[in-house]
Amino acid sequence: MDRERRKVSNPLALAVLAFLVQRPMHPYEIGRLLKERRLQQSIKYRNSSLYMVVEQLHRDGHITPQDTSREGRRPERTTYALTDSGRAELDARMRDLVSTPVKEYPTFQSALALLVVLPPGELPALLDQRLHTLAERAGEIRARLDAAPAKGVDRVFVIEHEYELALVEAEASFVRRLADQLGQDPDGFGAFWHELHPADGA
Repeated sequence: MDRERRKVSNPLALAVLAFLVQRPMHPYEIGRLLKERRLQQSIKYRNSSLYMVVEQLHRDGHITPQDTSREGRRPERTTYALTDSGRAELDARMRDLVSTPVKEYPTFQSALALLVVLPPGELPALLDQRLHTLAERAGEIRARLDAAPAKGVDRVFVIEHEYELALVEAEASFVRRLADQLGQDPDGFGAFWHELHPADGA
């Protein structure tokens, strides 16, 4: 199956297919499990977008309604099962994602590309603020990882948090190096930056 022809590229759609590998579920249950497993840390979603994704997967034949139930006055809930095409699509897309790096556009990288618009003298305080925030985030992720074994969570379900921690630590290391370079050799970044901000005290 060509990557260009593959229909499922939305991470939320892949998550839905992945949950249905376990057993048939209705969207409400999938949403609950997404929250319980804290996948919102890795996959952006809202309840409304979840139901839209389920409808799209159904239209594409990747999932199929299995039964419909109602509890009290609650709306009917349709349970969906994974189809053979859905499993094939999930497996193929996951192999692509794991094996092939793609170009991403992190907002911090975008900011660095436009850094020249800020006075050099402002950077130390801004970078220090970023380091503080990164340290807090790293602490939160470590706490989450440390708590997982006690909750009986297999490591395979927290690998994305290990990756997130590695990214945060790598970014913090880069920011510290940049801050040190600015402090030790502010002229090493070229004259244009300082000429653009002649009133800056850096």
